[in-house]
Amino acid sequence: MKITASILLAAALAFSSAPANAVVLDLSTMTCKQFIESGDDTIKLVLTWMDGWYKGDSDEAIIDTDVFVENAKKFGTYCGKKPTISIVNAAEAVLGK
Repeated sequence: MKITASILLAAALAFSSAPANAVVLDLSTMTCKQFIESGDDTIKLVLTWMDGWYKGDSDEAIIDTDVFVENAKKFGTYCGKKPTISIVNAAEAVLGK
């Protein structure tokens, strides 16, 4: 149920500002450099997805904006230092399960 809420929130965010042409994001191959250069909408979408992914079923369906922003800053700093690493590996290093 909690994962469903996270997915629905991410979908709502994605579709509310989605351009007319759909884009497929393969997060398993996206590098930190590609992430940083992807633009605000994609960055927000990916960060929201990561927040839900790393919470999983262990947390309530709550977004603590202070924690979210702090994690986003940590992730951005890490990616800035390691532009060739995949965002999946960066997320694991920064947010780890």
